[in-house]
Amino acid sequence: MSASHEVGTIDQPERRRQLRRAVLAGTIGTAIEWYDFFLYSTVTGLVFARLYFPRADPFVGTLEAFGVYAVGFFARPIGAAIFGHYGDRLGRKAALIATLLLMGIATFLVALVPGYESIGIWGGIILTVLRFIQGVGVGGEWGGSVLLSMEWAQSNRHRGFIASWPQFGVPAGLFLSNLAVLGFSAVSGEQFLTWGWRVPFLFSIVLVAVGLYIRLGILETPVFVRLVAERRIERAPVLEVIRRQPREIILTALCRMAEQAPFYLFTAFVFAYGTDVLHLKRDFVLMAVLAAAMISFVSIPLFGHLSDRFGRKRVYMLGAALTGVYGFAYFTLLDTRVPGLVVLAIVLSLVPHDMMYGPQAALIAESFTGRLRYSGASLGYQLSSVIAGGPAPLIAFSLLSRYHSATPIAMFILGCAIITLLATAMLKDSTNKDISNV
Repeated sequence: MSASHEVGTIDQPERRRQLRRAVLAGTIGTAIEWYDFFLYSTVTGLVFARLYFPRADPFVGTLEAFGVYAVGFFARPIGAAIFGHYGDRLGRKAALIATLLLMGIATFLVALVPGYESIGIWGGIILTVLRFIQGVGVGGEWGGSVLLSMEWAQSNRHRGFIASWPQFGVPAGLFLSNLAVLGFSAVSGEQFLTWGWRVPFLFSIVLVAVGLYIRLGILETPVFVRLVAERRIERAPVLEVIRRQPREIILTALCRMAEQAPFYLFTAFVFAYGTDVLHLKRDFVLMAVLAAAMISFVSIPLFGHLSDRFGRKRVYMLGAALTGVYGFAYFTLLDTRVPGLVVLAIVLSLVPHDMMYGPQAALIAESFTGRLRYSGASLGYQLSSVIAGGPAPLIAFSLLSRYHSATPIAMFILGCAIITLLATAMLKDSTNKDISNV
């Protein structure tokens, strides 16, 4: 039986079952891929400067390590273009299986890269290549995961909530990666820099096997099946969406500025800032970020649901405004070095972010027509990684080095929020739009 016939003739109970499986596959798969990506982010601030750039000044070594970290972000639009093309031509499911394998293998190999003492600068070079491959995998993952869930939804009324579940994979991946580092930090003790940090990377191959098993068991989405049946598949969907919907690509990229840049300051830069500048304990910062991720388990789907009731743009813009203001409170609380206030700053940091991240999947995906949706949504989403996510820790370190104060970093966050508010205001609100159009 063909996929087209199979999806076209399933009854409503089976459709609901496929929706649940699609949401589960998207959420778990995304959690695994973000575990891989965040694991690298966490270890960058704790290990890589010492292990792969030991002859540099400590500050310069950290900057070099975050430079390698940023490579993954610059690779993400490339992954968006590659897998957006195949996702719109061959299907959401096929592209998602490929991204999971690519990301998982690259992460596993990071654990095997020798340090500077063994192979010199080649360790840093190999690390850079693997980080690039990670970025390509993540670049193609998001669009497919969101569409897999959203295009199985039977009603427009719950689309924001349903599409928010693959977003749930981000705090889940953040939680798992920090938990793994914390656990093996405790187990390995003083040997953490020698071998302890490598074990969580090796463990990722087990998670990939689980995610692969789940994704192989799902059907293609009804929207893509309809595209195939009506022979509406584009030959070059990436080029076509750039030609037909350039405004949407640019605006969806800019509307992520307040979500993307602060998030990587709150979850990656904070490790280097907390341990090297404020001289806080490594495990203390890890525990605080873990607590923040646990709050996001609730807040991301909650704000996705609220966007169904009050509109995507309204909830999203409120989150952007709060993020712009919170940057100042965040660093003020951190700089006190008072444990309770530091934990409060870190735990609350992701709440205004989640006000954007919950509705964001639906907000972006709804902006593109069905036959170009994987390519358009992926490009818009991932381009922000080049202009916001990747450079954010580097910009923060540069500002800190020049001004010896975190206030300019808070002003940078405010600037990102202003850009987001303007871009989101210009983006069409399609909360109740019928996305079955192809």
